[in-house]
Amino acid sequence: MKIAVAGLGYWGPNLVRNFLATEGVDQVLCCDTNAQRLESVKRRFYGVETMNSFDDMLKRSDVDAVVLATPVSTHHPLGMKALRAGKHLLVEKPLTLKTSHADELVQCADKGNLRLMVDHTFVYTSAVRTIKMSLEKGDIGDVLYFDSVRVNLGLFQHDTNVIWDLAPHDISIMDYLLARAPLAVSAVGSKHFNDREDMAYITVLFPDNVIAHFHVNWISPVKIRKILIGGTKLMVVYDDMEPSEKIKMYDKGVDIKGKDSIYQVLVQYRTGNMWAPNVPQTEALMLMAREFIDSIKEGRKPLSDGVSGFNVVRVLEAADRSLKAGGKRISLSDEVTQDELDQVPVPGMTLPATA
Repeated sequence: MKIAVAGLGYWGPNLVRNFLATEGVDQVLCCDTNAQRLESVKRRFYGVETMNSFDDMLKRSDVDAVVLATPVSTHHPLGMKALRAGKHLLVEKPLTLKTSHADELVQCADKGNLRLMVDHTFVYTSAVRTIKMSLEKGDIGDVLYFDSVRVNLGLFQHDTNVIWDLAPHDISIMDYLLARAPLAVSAVGSKHFNDREDMAYITVLFPDNVIAHFHVNWISPVKIRKILIGGTKLMVVYDDMEPSEKIKMYDKGVDIKGKDSIYQVLVQYRTGNMWAPNVPQTEALMLMAREFIDSIKEGRKPLSDGVSGFNVVRVLEAADRSLKAGGKRISLSDEVTQDELDQVPVPGMTLPATA
C-alpha cells in the first residue's frame, strides 16, 4: 500500500515517520508546495518520494490513501478532492471548521465505500484505552462528570482561537469515553493580545445531569494536561504530564443514605485505596497509523472515524457560537429545543426533562 502525506509542516513529518514504520505500507509519498520542506523530508527519511502538486498526486493510480496534515481551513476542499478521486482519507484534527463540511466528508466517504478517519491521537494512547476498558467493565460505575485542563504558554495561532487549537484533544477523549450525545454547550473566553480568544472555559451538558468542563489556555505559566472523571464507584485522574503513573484510580466517592425526606438525607463519604494501573508505553501515533491501515485492509470503520470527527466539530462549532453570544447555551439535541434551553436560569444546570 502506498500512502501520500500532504502537508509537511509541524505534524506532517511525524506522520511520515510512523507510516514508514507501519506494516503493510510499501512507500510514503510526501507532498507540499514548499520546496524547502520537501528537501528536508528527503534528507530525513531515506527513499521517500516527493511532489509539489496535490492535484497531480491524486492522479496517481498507485496512491491508495491520502493523509492531510494541512491547515484546518483546507481540510474540507482537499478532503473532498481526495475522496472523489477514490482515495481513503486520514485528516489531522479537527476534521473541519463546520459541521456541514464534516457531514459532507462523511457522506462522500460512505458513498464511495472509503475509509475516513480523523487523527484524534489521544484516543490511541494506552492511558485513554485503559480508562475505556475500565468504563466498559463497569469498574468506574456511572459517570457523573468529566473535567479537563489543557493549558500552556503559547503557541498563539493566527487563524483560530484557543478552543479550536487545544480543545479538540480533550473533546475527542470525552466523545470516545462517554459515547453519548450531548444536549447543550456553552463557552466563555477572553482576548488579551489579539482578536482571538487565548483562554476559554467550555461546558457540555448531557442527559442524567452528566456534565463535562474544559479549561483551555495559551497564557498559563505552567503546562498542564489533566483529566478528572468522577464515577459512582471510582474516580479517575489522568495526568499526561506524569512520566510513569499517568492514571490513578481512587476508591473515593459519596454515598447517600435515606432519601425519604430532605431531613433524612445522610451523606457519607467513601475513602478507600488509590492504585495506578500499568499503562504500556506505546507511541499513540504509531497505533493510530496502524489502525488506519488495518481499517482499509479489513474494510471496516476505524476507531476515530468520520462520525467521531463530526461529533467533535459539532461541539467546537457550538462552543464558538456560544463564545460570540456571551456564553449563551447552544442546544445540540432535538430533545431540548433552543427555546426550552433559553428558559433555564443561567446559574442553574438543570435541563428540561428529556425522553
